[in-house]
Amino acid sequence: MLKIQRSANGNVIFKLIGRLDGENIGELHTLFGTEEPGRRIILDLENLTLVDRDAVQFLDRCEADSIKLENCPAYIREWIARERKAE
Repeated sequence: MLKIQRSANGNVIFKLIGRLDGENIGELHTLFGTEEPGRRIILDLENLTLVDRDAVQFLDRCEADSIKLENCPAYIREWIARERKAE
């Protein structure tokens, strides 16, 4: 289960809590699309407990699209790096 908390202070911060998997990616795309153009989006991953490969690939694409990953756990960062090398 994934819980998403939104806050804004110039930037838009989505705090992800729980498990992120391929089923949640569409919901996040929808949320991103509702934000005003030009606002910086930040994903706070501090309370993310589990991800699958689809989620890791999504987070990699987020960074490529200038979405900042904040408080990214080391295992997720390492997995993203391995996915990039595999491309």
